[in-house]
Amino acid sequence: MDYIGGNMIIGTGKIKLHINYSHSLKEKRMVVRSIKSRVVNKFNVSIAEVEDNDIHQIIVLGVASVSNSKSVADSEIQNVFNFIEDNFDVEVLDSYIEII
Repeated sequence: MDYIGGNMIIGTGKIKLHINYSHSLKEKRMVVRSIKSRVVNKFNVSIAEVEDNDIHQIIVLGVASVSNSKSVADSEIQNVFNFIEDNFDVEVLDSYIEII
């Protein structure tokens, strides 16, 4: 197998959200499904719930993007975070981005 040259940059991010109005895991799952669906439809990223699955008012999402540029990967993850904050009734508790 031949080596394919070039850069492959992986952008990863984690965002921790608080949903004050959620009173059950069922309500939380509905919000998580909505966020994931809308993010995947709008951005070329992978997204999954990665922590605190059993806490009904906390959502922790992991996001990943593959690119050939650090700035593009960073920008895409940041755009996903901004989209979530601007389009859903959630409070961002914490977030970080790592470029590999």
